[in-house]
Amino acid sequence: MNLKFRRLLMATLAGGLLTGLTSVSYADSTTDLVQALVSKGVLTEEEGSLLMKGRTNEVEVQKKKESKSWTSRVNIRGYVQNRVTKMIGGDGDNFANPVDLWSDRSVGTEDSINSDKNFLIRRARVIIFGDFGDHLSYYIQPDFASSAGTTGNIAQLRDAYGDINIDKARVHRVRVGQSKVPYGFENLQSSSNRLAMDRVDALNSAVRDERDTGAFYYYTPENVQALFKEINDKGLKHSGNYGMLAAGFYNGQGANRSDVNDNYHFVARATYPWKTESGQIYEAGIQGYTGDYQPTTGAYRRTSTLSGTPTVISSNGNTVTRGIKDERLGISFMMYPQPFGLQAEWNWGTTPGLDVAQNRIEEKHLQGGYVQAMYKIDNFQFLDTNGTLIPFIRWQYFDGYNKAETNAPKNEVNDWELGIEWQLAPEVEIMAEYHRMKRNNLVTGNRAGTQDYQSFTADALRVQVQYNF
Repeated sequence: MNLKFRRLLMATLAGGLLTGLTSVSYADSTTDLVQALVSKGVLTEEEGSLLMKGRTNEVEVQKKKESKSWTSRVNIRGYVQNRVTKMIGGDGDNFANPVDLWSDRSVGTEDSINSDKNFLIRRARVIIFGDFGDHLSYYIQPDFASSAGTTGNIAQLRDAYGDINIDKARVHRVRVGQSKVPYGFENLQSSSNRLAMDRVDALNSAVRDERDTGAFYYYTPENVQALFKEINDKGLKHSGNYGMLAAGFYNGQGANRSDVNDNYHFVARATYPWKTESGQIYEAGIQGYTGDYQPTTGAYRRTSTLSGTPTVISSNGNTVTRGIKDERLGISFMMYPQPFGLQAEWNWGTTPGLDVAQNRIEEKHLQGGYVQAMYKIDNFQFLDTNGTLIPFIRWQYFDGYNKAETNAPKNEVNDWELGIEWQLAPEVEIMAEYHRMKRNNLVTGNRAGTQDYQSFTADALRVQVQYNF
């Protein structure tokens, strides 16, 4: 077989191969193949150029088609949290419905009324996210285990927003839709990433469900983006990229709730991470918001009978319809666990609050926060696992009111939590904690014949199994 015939045969075969590849491969793949054939002497440079003639345009057309397909830009992930709680002492078993003692609906007793509430799917979330072009990122998160009622797992929308990236480096972006309000560190931290089972009352009471509908501007320089990514990649319990600077307006009534007083809340936040020469990473932040909040009212038991609903009163003593002043200022600090870590936040503010003696909701002051210490132990081996252990201890305190509950009742909290998280694999986490509670009951009708919103103490053992997929 002469050289000319051999080259012609190989060129024909290569041409047929490239024709098939054009519809499924990118330009760099086809170019590499032709260059390889030329470098081995199978094809001359002229023959290679002839084969590539017209291919570039075809590939570009194909790439444009793929870029227009939204299905090529969709990512899906999620997690499920399964919980069980055992009350082991204190006043917990004296409540007719201890499931309402605090935000974890898995709490129950061994009596016939609540025996089915010890096991609970606390969260079952599927997150759909991705990029479409250079200037739009989207994020949609429903929760299939969000129901405060007795019927069980009813889906509820948690997030639905788009990030408008002003520049390709994503230094400047505007987030529009329902999303987390940039207030606090733990509030922004995903429930799948947080150590303790529940967020602290002192900061979580600022924004119901941590989310609202609004528009927020985020500024994150590229060096800060890189450090945020490093913190996340190392599994150091980051809160996520909510900007080095953030500001925005939102309705103010909480997630999945429309505005009721034609008044926006305004929020602003600044946080800065830094890394020392030793490799230790720190982050400090300050945040605040202001607006008017319209509380809901309802009958509650002051003695042995219902007293009727309270009146909502403004600071000047008049009945209000536009809401009561709602504003806070908070500080945050994080020493990421490498291996020892500290996390602390505190906030102060003004909020709607119930005065039981006068049977009215008026402007009240609040303060509170928490301190948490943790220790990260990597390469913990058990049988065929090689995971991570993170023991922690947390104290939280709150002297304030919960504006999102009916009648904005007094909320005094002085809790201790001692727990450990075992990340036995990226897809499975097991967490257990002892929770010593000293706080107020926030929901009416818990104990017959006694006044609502009374204080209680209780001890609980809590376990959570989390699946990440």
